[in-house]
Amino acid sequence: MNHRASGVEPFEAHAADTDLDDLCARLAAARLPEAETVSNPAPDPHRWEQGVPLAELVDVVNYWRTGYDWRSFETRLNEIGQFRTTIDDLGIHFLHRRSARADATPLILSHGWPGSIAEFVDVVEELADPKGADVPAFHVVVPSLPGFGYSDKPVTTGWGIEKIAATWVELMRRLGYSRFVAHGGDWGGVITTILGGRFPEHVIGIHTTVAQPPPGLTTAGLTAAELRSIEESRDFWSHHAAYAKLQATQPQTIGYSLVDSPVGLLAWILDKFAEWTDTEDSPFEKISRDRVLDNVTLYWLTRSGASSARIYYESHDSLDADLRVDVPSAVSIYPRDIERWPRVWAQERYRQIVRWRSPDTGGHFPSLEVPEYFVEDLQEGLAAVLATSGSRS
Repeated sequence: MNHRASGVEPFEAHAADTDLDDLCARLAAARLPEAETVSNPAPDPHRWEQGVPLAELVDVVNYWRTGYDWRSFETRLNEIGQFRTTIDDLGIHFLHRRSARADATPLILSHGWPGSIAEFVDVVEELADPKGADVPAFHVVVPSLPGFGYSDKPVTTGWGIEKIAATWVELMRRLGYSRFVAHGGDWGGVITTILGGRFPEHVIGIHTTVAQPPPGLTTAGLTAAELRSIEESRDFWSHHAAYAKLQATQPQTIGYSLVDSPVGLLAWILDKFAEWTDTEDSPFEKISRDRVLDNVTLYWLTRSGASSARIYYESHDSLDADLRVDVPSAVSIYPRDIERWPRVWAQERYRQIVRWRSPDTGGHFPSLEVPEYFVEDLQEGLAAVLATSGSRS
């Protein structure tokens, strides 16, 4: 494949030494508040009630400054293969790992906020070249959302989830993939839903970890477990979504802090990793400090705190109530994710659910929390999609 002929250029990540030195200096000079007034010794989930505990933050900041190795993460990105292309006057960055298998199916993986391409770095290899010959293989494409990572920052409004989905179709076309499967979680799951609903001529089927139903459905006949999941999902949006309302209304205001202060950025993102991960106390029970810092440092070095927050301004509560997905769909709802709608509701939007799973463990970041299970589940889910569609390419 001639990437240059299709308007795709190779890209290599390499932060300037001056930027890394500046980060260390800012971390060393950070001004921190006093400890939270609900301070309790770890492990205790209640110590996070007012946000990231001071002791936890100090520990991570010290490691970020003295022990974390950004160059190692850069090397991993470059080994996978990075590229950029311009679509609708906006530069789009993406990872692209082609499988060695002749029967491989193109697959696009979409991240959300406060995630990034860092969510998928550890699973790309197994998806592209699985150990078992009977396991589906994929040509894996992992784009950075507009305003995230090494993609350009939009300078006008309009880059919401509908436009991003259309951009992904064009991106895959440029790579020679006229038909493909898609996976996503968080905003990536919503974008994946739009891909399946708006572009069935290009999208063979989808796998998602968030299956938002259309509004106005009845609770009559639902089980106690289903009613509890609905109540918890609604409780999240009623009492734990201040971050979303702020980023949906005033992303520029919070953006100044996120771009100017690495400690502020870390706390803003770490709070979500703590609350949305299937752990008893700290997200580091399941996800290493290095993986969290890979993600946070990518936000920091690309100065994307404000631009990434704007996806909420563009798209919060904007999924078309009438959108229906008729392509084969596989859905996995992890037990500690922030939205867990029942299947009977989800199938009002996703009309051909070919596989539905409710794993025993995992939260909002399954590719980081339970990577081995995530890969197996994604492979099996997409295998069911491909078997239903009768297509492997």
